[in-house]
Amino acid sequence: MAPPLLLLQNVSLTLGATPLLHAAELSVAPGERLCLVGRNGSGKSTLLRIAAGQQAVDSGTRFLQPGTTVRYLPQEPDLTGFDSTGAYVAAGLNPGDDPHRARSLLEALGLTGLEDPTRLSGGEARRAALARALAPAPDILLLDEPTNHLDLPAIAWLEAELAGLRAAMVLISHDRRLLERLGRAVVWLDRGATRRMERGFAEFEAWRDDVLEQEERDHHKLARKIAAEEHWLRYGVTARRKRNVRRLGNLHALRAQHRTAQGPLGIAKLEASDGETSGRIVIEATDLAKSFGERVIVRGLTTKILRGDRAALVGPNGAGKTTLLNLLTGRMAPDAGTVRLGAALQMVTLDQRRESLDAATTLADTLTGGHGDMVVVNGQSRHVMGYMKDFLFSPAQARTPVGTLSGGERGRLALAVALARPANLLVLDEPTNDLDLETLDLLQELLADYPGTVLLVSHDRDFLDRVASSVINAEGDGRWVDYAGGFSDMLAQGGRIMGAPAAEPPPARPKPAVRKEPAASAPRKLSFKDKHALAALPARMEALHADMLRLQNVLADPDLYARDAAGFARASAQLEKAAAELAAAEERWLELEMLREEVEG
Repeated sequence: MAPPLLLLQNVSLTLGATPLLHAAELSVAPGERLCLVGRNGSGKSTLLRIAAGQQAVDSGTRFLQPGTTVRYLPQEPDLTGFDSTGAYVAAGLNPGDDPHRARSLLEALGLTGLEDPTRLSGGEARRAALARALAPAPDILLLDEPTNHLDLPAIAWLEAELAGLRAAMVLISHDRRLLERLGRAVVWLDRGATRRMERGFAEFEAWRDDVLEQEERDHHKLARKIAAEEHWLRYGVTARRKRNVRRLGNLHALRAQHRTAQGPLGIAKLEASDGETSGRIVIEATDLAKSFGERVIVRGLTTKILRGDRAALVGPNGAGKTTLLNLLTGRMAPDAGTVRLGAALQMVTLDQRRESLDAATTLADTLTGGHGDMVVVNGQSRHVMGYMKDFLFSPAQARTPVGTLSGGERGRLALAVALARPANLLVLDEPTNDLDLETLDLLQELLADYPGTVLLVSHDRDFLDRVASSVINAEGDGRWVDYAGGFSDMLAQGGRIMGAPAAEPPPARPKPAVRKEPAASAPRKLSFKDKHALAALPARMEALHADMLRLQNVLADPDLYARDAAGFARASAQLEKAAAELAAAEERWLELEMLREEVEG
């Protein structure tokens, strides 16, 4: 195996009073493609900055093979100090690099190189930063959320471009489709430490769940072992003081291990506030038309959105998705045609840029509106601290200004604000931006179970497949076509994203997310033999405990060995056998007890 080009070893870092990384590792060999995954706030972006040499650490080492070139794409590119996007990209070239490649990359990403950096949208700044990272053809690419703010044609282009590179890559992304197609191994950053799986991202979630289940079993075993040690200290042999002191020290160490064992990071609890039931027809548009000057945005669109539909607007940036969204929700008047909104509509909107969030307002005041400490969710008052915990915010963050939150935290906060308001129509503009994979899973489940109607804009292909029941696709010259199903279903029906380099073969569409009920998970049932063992094992364990106590009392006789060496040997062997049987019985009881808890929900 080739030696690594980049190696991080035993990296630890504390930011403020919060330990972020602890003995984290990262190894990048030539041509490797690694997916770096973890919860929002787990330190992924920080680890990538350390790998790029832009973040100091408290301890640990960073090794880069001499002559290796590294390019880093930050999550929020900074073009300050450059007169144009072309100058920004050119500044990233090394002596001898081909300037023509920089220009061709800018053109492929829809830029001329003459754009003023102070007037760029988030998507345009991301495209310029991508061109700067890719232009030198580096040995290692470190990419932090490269698809953020990109539209579907740009994502399709980027995926094809990255697939054709020989560079090694470390990729952070919430775009499952991109991770599945590019990743060859996964580095999971969890509770400050890294674990590595030498398989593609498609197998990550099953592997992660296995790891967490094993941790839970080990935690149960540790608790049982502590209980057994405490029992021994209370009722066990009191002679041989040195051995007792050592065992007491071991117990203290076990207690400390159990106390400091950090379980997996919490799971966000997403719940939408239900509004009144709307009419059966939520939105009905007939021969809709809208133009700005000579630019036609919508031409002759007729569509109907019914209660319970999850309709997605899809198309490249500039196609007019936001305009169509405003037309369909009645916030903009059409030039021709009609839009009829259903009865009893209660609409809540999540905007793409999170502009509803005031950077200077604290997190708690954002959720409460600055009035007291209570949030009303589904008609019930909840303390803001409890509601914050549902979205993985700690009490210490309550007085934190919104402007200091990470992109993922702002995304979760915007969701928390939107979902607290009573609604029967959710209008979501790019809801997946900056969310981690676990929160995305929960958002998908929430939308699948939501009794109201959802109108959304998204460039996340996997999210569209899992959530959308229909897609309204921009097909050029103001023409929008309504397709049943998600993104892959649209492609299968002949739809195509305007400006995409080529029609990608539609993958098998994942099943829509549904809430997992205990009955549907079909856990293994307890057999009659299992039930009998579960009932009988506690008595068996007590008998073995009593047997061990008796043998320990026998062996506590200091004259036993001199008086009856054979008896001492028999008692020692019996004690060893009883201890082994007790350990096996406890293991079996723990296994059956966990199975019983699973069966009973």
